[in-house]
Amino acid sequence: MDSRQTSRTNLTWQWFRIALQIKESVAIAILPRVLLFIILSLVVSYGHAIGYWIKPEVLGNLVGNVACNLVLGLLLVFRTNTAYDRYWEGRRAWGTFTISIRNLAREIKVGIKELNPADKLQKEGIFHLLIAFVLVTKQHLRDENDPREIEPYVTKNEALQLNNSPHRPLLIITWLSNYLHHQFQNDRFIDPVHLLMMTNLLNDLVSALTSCERIRNTSVPPAYIIYLKRLLLIYCAALPFFLVSNMGWWTPVVVGIITFVLFGVEEIGTEIEDPFGHDPNDLPIELICRTVRHNVTEIKDLDNDYHKLFGAAKYSPDHD
Repeated sequence: MDSRQTSRTNLTWQWFRIALQIKESVAIAILPRVLLFIILSLVVSYGHAIGYWIKPEVLGNLVGNVACNLVLGLLLVFRTNTAYDRYWEGRRAWGTFTISIRNLAREIKVGIKELNPADKLQKEGIFHLLIAFVLVTKQHLRDENDPREIEPYVTKNEALQLNNSPHRPLLIITWLSNYLHHQFQNDRFIDPVHLLMMTNLLNDLVSALTSCERIRNTSVPPAYIIYLKRLLLIYCAALPFFLVSNMGWWTPVVVGIITFVLFGVEEIGTEIEDPFGHDPNDLPIELICRTVRHNVTEIKDLDNDYHKLFGAAKYSPDHD
């Protein structure tokens, strides 16, 4: 078997492994609802088998109605698309956090001069505040407050102010802005252009933070959610009556499959509409925070002495 066939075989097994995995799926969440309608289907099948039941067509015609199927399909598609739009907007916002913090760390490292040990110590504190910002933002979006996670990156006075602040991420951004303007007033900037660049990066952080808060605080209209759940309930309750005449005792199996599909699509939308939590399908915020922490720490620890990095010899056109 050549490498191409081996690769195809591996892809096939991987496809089945992903299709059958339980972790990060919604199967466990929707299982009680699916079992409930399977039990209803068993009752309907038994009643139909002994002839002691109402005519299936009384409720079954509702499921076969084209308008009902069309409305349900459109509602489920709209629900999923709306939820994914919120998920993707949240991912773009966290991408902005990563890009802006990387650029801020780089510009602070090379664009602000260190004239004495105090300048270097203060700059290291600002690098720590960049790390603290993503951690505080993560907690802010999750309605959490864990000072132990932030303590390694802030002073005792900063920690006290953060604990008393109604909006901790914005407070850190204000500290960063105050630092930049203070350094500019004390002629620590290499040139004034760097102040404008870094101020724009701080503005990007505020913009991304506001986008996340808009997602977090603006839920899908309750009337829409209620109507979708009611229509799903009516449809799935009427489904056994529609199928029992032709399926008999196979009705619970077919109902289980159909309800698994319908409730699964609806549950996916429910999970990803608020992408900042701890659900398996939420954004990998913990991973993003670790990445930012490693990036900022690496930039902080770099030696920005050009001659040490690249050598003291100047470039000569005669050199190949």
